[in-house]
Amino acid sequence: MTQSLTTVDIELEPADLGRLSHLCGPFDDNIKHIERRLGVEITHKGHQFRLIGEPATVAASKKILLDLYVETAPVKGQQNAIEPQQVHLAIQQAKVLEQDQGDPAAEKMTHIKTKRGIIKPRNHHQAQYVRAILSHDVNFGIGPAGTGKTYLAVACAVDALERQEIRRILLTRPAVEAGEKLGFLPGDLAQKVDPYLRPLYDALFEMLGFEKVEKLIERNVIEVAPLAYMRGRTLNDAFIILDESQNTTAEQMKMFLTRIGFNSRAVITGDITQIDLPRGQRSGLRHAIEVLREVNDISFTFFQAGDVVRHPVVQRIVEAYEQADSLRQRQQQQRQQKQSGEDDNA
Repeated sequence: MTQSLTTVDIELEPADLGRLSHLCGPFDDNIKHIERRLGVEITHKGHQFRLIGEPATVAASKKILLDLYVETAPVKGQQNAIEPQQVHLAIQQAKVLEQDQGDPAAEKMTHIKTKRGIIKPRNHHQAQYVRAILSHDVNFGIGPAGTGKTYLAVACAVDALERQEIRRILLTRPAVEAGEKLGFLPGDLAQKVDPYLRPLYDALFEMLGFEKVEKLIERNVIEVAPLAYMRGRTLNDAFIILDESQNTTAEQMKMFLTRIGFNSRAVITGDITQIDLPRGQRSGLRHAIEVLREVNDISFTFFQAGDVVRHPVVQRIVEAYEQADSLRQRQQQQRQQKQSGEDDNA
């Protein structure tokens, strides 16, 4: 059942055309940003504003407008313009995107609309993952291959781009080979890594079409690059996906996470059971899980073998490897305990 809409009228006092101009931004960009992010309709005439939408989002939009109008108050005779990052932070503080999982509205949040159709999560963890991406700026999707981590992240990025919530999509991954040497591949570093980014390309082609993806890449609206190319950059108004993050070092992961700018969202995907780093080098993904688990506004979604949505045999393969790993760990613990007992007896 569709939730009924509500209409709220507010007046921003004191009425000041200069402050109202700063609040709304050039061509009402700030107002449009609030409308896009919260799904409300905002009209205004002078200092009188009308908000139409679902009760929760209308209430949040009202608070945002009132708070931002306060920030336009003159300081030492000079009025303050409202910058896009202030609007973004006001929306984040309103916390209207966080909804309870049992709420029917939250279920609707998991449906991702693209021009090629609607993408729906296929299990509980996928739905939880999508809700987390929509309600947090930094998200980790961790689990075995075939659980939809990368595909759903790309779908959310495409949806955000088509809604004009962000201006560009950046796809990246560390330049670490899985049993093969990148040095033997032809071309520069970007061309060497390009085959490893194929799953990201395939998802984009499916959702947007080959020709549109090519045009967006030419215009740098979509950028695909090795992780090393992220160093020194600040990424604003972007949806950033770091794939295969289990192959980052702790330093690389920190570098990547500190690239995130205003009105940007990052999704980090990886499988801690398939680390291809040199022996003895710690995975940046493992380190991030330990360091960031208690940090607010960062979400972690852990997928399991039962969440695999590829061919049924893939799920059984993942489960078999998990059982083998568990058996090996138990045997190793038993050997260590036996060795410890022998040392004590000696």
